Amino acid sequence: MLFTVRFMRRQDIPQVTEIDREAFPNEWPPTNFARELVNKLAYYVVAYETQQADPKPANKPALEGGTSGFLNRLQNLFSRRQTPQDTSSEKEPQILGYAGMWIMADEAHITSIASNKNQRHQGIGEGLLICLIEMAMKYQARIVTLEVRVSNQTAQNLYYKFGFDNLGNRKGYYLDNKEDAVIMSTEYIGSPSFREKFRQAKQAHYKKWGVTSNETMAKASGRA
Repeated sequence: MLFTVRFMRRQDIPQVTEIDREAFPNEWPPTNFARELVNKLAYYVVAYETQQADPKPANKPALEGGTSGFLNRLQNLFSRRQTPQDTSSEKEPQILGYAGMWIMADEAHITSIASNKNQRHQGIGEGLLICLIEMAMKYQARIVTLEVRVSNQTAQNLYYKFGFDNLGNRKGYYLDNKEDAVIMSTEYIGSPSFREKFRQAKQAHYKKWGVTSNETMAKASGRA
């Protein structure tokens, strides 16, 4: 399945909320997506199905800093981020998954990654993770961190594949059942060792699932 990743818009909230409740039925408190869309620290993206990878638009700048791989291969262009109030006269496409991240100083913290229950195991969550890490690189974060349930070994294995390490447990982190969280973090994402491991993981994803278009855009703060 080929899909496109773009920044979340206000009109995506109903679909994203449904995916969030399916994926995390016991999470409390639930994510307030309307608030997150106006949070200057937050970056939320969605994936929707496309028939083929979008062609490269003309007159767009290449990503600075020599970042190669995901954004370059996908012909990704970082232009102005659309505001939460943006609307479209076209029918909204089905959202296949979403992901969120906060960037605070030099740390990017992944808050959630989830896909529609009918499209799981098709590389969507992994593609969204790739997008978030590339965004963290673009915005010059040094590390990417997250928490994951100790019981969610599938997610942990995915994060290990993309260069995350286990830093220990956070006791009773999840309020619904007091389950511990595994604290995971990358090394410095600009290091040659991380970039090589990341490149290999991306290549494996592309080989299995195909190239996905990425239309994520820089925030209106002008940090592109």
